[in-house]
Amino acid sequence: MSRLVVISNRVALPKQTQTGGLASAMNAALQEMGGLWFGWSGNIAAETGKELHEVQEGNISYATIDMSKADHDDYYSGFANRALWPLFHYRGDLVDYRRDHLEGYLRVNRAFAKRVAKLIRKDDIVWVHDYHLIPLAAMLRELGVENRIGFFLHTPLPAAGLLITLPRHREILEPLASYDLVGVHTQRDLRALEDYFLHELGAAMRTGGRIRAANGRIFRAGVFPISIDTAEAVELAHRAEDSGAVAKLKASIDDRALIIGVDRLDYSKGLPERFEGFARLLRDHKDMRGRVSLLQIAPPSRSDVPEYRSLRRELERSAGHINGQYAEPDWVPIRYVNKSFAHKVLAGYFRVAKVGLVTPLRDGMNLVAKEYVACQDPQDPGVLVLSRFAGAAQELDAALLVNPSDLDEVSEALKRALEMPLKERRMRWQSMMDVLERNDITTWRNAFLHALTEPPKVKPEIYVPSPVTFSS
Repeated sequence: MSRLVVISNRVALPKQTQTGGLASAMNAALQEMGGLWFGWSGNIAAETGKELHEVQEGNISYATIDMSKADHDDYYSGFANRALWPLFHYRGDLVDYRRDHLEGYLRVNRAFAKRVAKLIRKDDIVWVHDYHLIPLAAMLRELGVENRIGFFLHTPLPAAGLLITLPRHREILEPLASYDLVGVHTQRDLRALEDYFLHELGAAMRTGGRIRAANGRIFRAGVFPISIDTAEAVELAHRAEDSGAVAKLKASIDDRALIIGVDRLDYSKGLPERFEGFARLLRDHKDMRGRVSLLQIAPPSRSDVPEYRSLRRELERSAGHINGQYAEPDWVPIRYVNKSFAHKVLAGYFRVAKVGLVTPLRDGMNLVAKEYVACQDPQDPGVLVLSRFAGAAQELDAALLVNPSDLDEVSEALKRALEMPLKERRMRWQSMMDVLERNDITTWRNAFLHALTEPPKVKPEIYVPSPVTFSS
């Protein structure tokens, strides 16, 4: 029977606290199929990949390698997060390309390939995750690995016209053809991938979402929108209703409405625009002053990157300015919190909030939007205000969709959400909840693995079809 081999930048080891749905989804798949999870240990050592650390838990093997500081700086902090991350989030102006960073990125991918190739068995199914490891399949093929290998990109993928602005873009992106299946979140991402291969790399489209690369290799691409563990989110929110943390929050807001935003501190999340959109609500609708507060939870991330430090200072100034302008002795408009909270606490906060404000400038999916919906009280649900540039907007179209850069549109959507009748709130919530119950994290995982393992359908004709979705 085939094992599953998961390869990602970091590994969710069994005794570590798991955050996010991906860790639980991968562990569930590994438990069902048996297999291996391989990646970086999180530790810095003198040399990358010198030692292999292995842990066995039931029928799952966890294998990790350490990384040198130079490799970590070039591969992770450098090329992955200062070139690919901004590029894939449509921020070409923030791309910091350096040749030594790219060389480090390729060097670490080779180290991953050399180590994991020795662990892969003949019938294993291999699933590689995210932008850190784009060239990995090509390097595994060079080492003689002939297994089925799939790749899932968790970020957005911008249009070909932006991708080609990256120096040596072919060297980074053409290796995607070495995978058997490439998965993305949305039809927009799929079109970008197809356009890039067709118009920049001389590929041709075949039936069934298959792409014939210029070197003759055929691979498939499809849309697989990632999701959450819906049942778990519902249960967490229900249990959190009577928790101390939720009781304190309720007491602090009294009878006022609460708008909530939960995001990593990242320029892709549109946080400055979000603060200004909320301020526009207070400016244009004086009756809202004293009646509503925004709780923005934004744990710091990548503090070693100047753009992130600058963003934090900008948000602190903005929150201070807005609070200084509109606050009263018994009311503060923006509660800006720079720390993480346990998932169960956030579930309770989501249930309390009358509005979930999720307005990234670009996002692959944004699972916070889905978690907010799943955590609502079915009898008295809140309203989701969602950026149309988040992948989640393709599924959660019953949300109030906004352009996060249009402050007036954000302001009016917030007002509409706060004043929405119960009947409409229930109707919109039920529509979105139906989607989440139908397409949860298990559906996503199974759809991708089914598409990766099903036999290829060989047809001789070549033509350009409509984008194909493999998700259920």
